[in-house]
Amino acid sequence: MNRQYEPYPPPVVQDANDPERLRNMRTFTHVLYGLYAVYWLTGGLTGLVAIILNYIKRGDASGTPYEDHFTWQIRTFWWAVLGHVIGFATIWIGVGFLILAAVSIWTLYRIIKGWLYLYENKTIEPRAWF
Repeated sequence: MNRQYEPYPPPVVQDANDPERLRNMRTFTHVLYGLYAVYWLTGGLTGLVAIILNYIKRGDASGTPYEDHFTWQIRTFWWAVLGHVIGFATIWIGVGFLILAAVSIWTLYRIIKGWLYLYENKTIEPRAWF
């Protein structure tokens, strides 16, 4: 009765240094940055798709150079959501438009910076604000 749980089928152990896996993760991370970049044009829909994909594939990115990019993207999304909520909540006192503009510029900056670092094959400090 005290047998340890063994998943079926057994999990496939992936090598973090597998060149094909790294190439696929790099391409996927580019796609995610692209989805985040066009979220303004889709009313936020692509941002929702991107954050869901970030969480689904986060385990696959673990142990790769792209793990930090995933954390960077997730943090950018959630801080931007918080900023937008605060901005919309304070529109009636006039300061909301400034907050929304600042959040939009900050979000765009983070998307561009992260995408450039990915393009140059650099890791990024995921906890940094800028």
